[in-house]
Amino acid sequence: MILIVDDRPENLISLQKVLQAHNFEVDTASSGEEALKKVLKNNYVLIILDVQMPDMDGFEVAEAISGFSKAKDTAIIFLSAVNTELKFITKGYLSGGLDYITKPVDINVLLLKIKTFYRIYEQNRKLNEVQEKLLEEIEFRKQAEHKKDEFISIASHELKTPLTSVKGYIQLLQRSLKRDDKAIAQNHLEKASIQLEKLNELIVDLLDISKIESGKMKFNMKTFCADNMVNNAIEMLQQSNPDFKINKLGKTHEMIFGDEMRLEQVVINFITNAIKYAPGTNQVNVTVNIKDGKLYLAVKDFGIGISKEQQHKIFDKFYRVEENSNRFNGLGIGLYICSEIINRHGGTIGVNSVPDEGSEFYFIIPITEGEILKNQI
Repeated sequence: MILIVDDRPENLISLQKVLQAHNFEVDTASSGEEALKKVLKNNYVLIILDVQMPDMDGFEVAEAISGFSKAKDTAIIFLSAVNTELKFITKGYLSGGLDYITKPVDINVLLLKIKTFYRIYEQNRKLNEVQEKLLEEIEFRKQAEHKKDEFISIASHELKTPLTSVKGYIQLLQRSLKRDDKAIAQNHLEKASIQLEKLNELIVDLLDISKIESGKMKFNMKTFCADNMVNNAIEMLQQSNPDFKINKLGKTHEMIFGDEMRLEQVVINFITNAIKYAPGTNQVNVTVNIKDGKLYLAVKDFGIGISKEQQHKIFDKFYRVEENSNRFNGLGIGLYICSEIINRHGGTIGVNSVPDEGSEFYFIIPITEGEILKNQI
């Protein structure tokens, strides 16, 4: 938009009509004070500014505009019928003007200049957009590189820990066998098995995220009983965590369509996290039901909880809650994998949590093939 500033109405109207006839959007101001108010409210590509005005002349207006951050790139053309001497023209350029035209104005010349300023403005705008995108891309690649390095460091540490433990238990097992102490040997073997299972879980997560990244994560979609799937997950984790009471609330005998193994993986992840992030507590609630043609499953713990600021990031790849990263092991990819599995089922995944009161992770998925396909589109 162009702003014309002139204290003479006839000048404003005539120039406004000419510019509008050439498809320029035009605004007007009849004084320097009015012009400054409009510049603060609106964005202008070009200001055509009369020099000789009462109270506040064009030079003063231009100097004031140059102090406005939002108008620092706005082009100014001075028009003057009286101040045509070189010293005034020089002052116009020093005041921030990009051109100084004396009256009477050759309208064709003025139009050419305006079109040139518009073209320069558009070129600068596009260059700025490209520059901003490049800076965003650079920033994204720096952050991505940092996340990758951080992940490699975490993964190396997490993989090394169970491996070191297994190595230690095997050495102790060998000594026990030499002493023919079968009871202690059995104890060392069981502990080594636990560490191997942890190692296996980490490797499975790494393989899953690799498949997600490459688009090769396969799903075996078929009809199965949701209740049996949930019961299997609870039974397995109850056996490995006898001190925790895993309460199942609700049930359904309806058959649903989906990948039973992958959905069980999500339930296991939810319950495992609920136990891990709730030290000092001894129960977890698993709610399951079907309503309005959708399966709802939620796992609630009574542990440390998650702050509201961090809840929207919890399903991001490699995200780990900073204040808990040193207290609890993990790669920060389990919930990301869960979110990908639920997304492939056309569903939603989320969390409700209050710090120091606990968290409830949940997912909702359609139960028929048609609804899943519809939700994926």
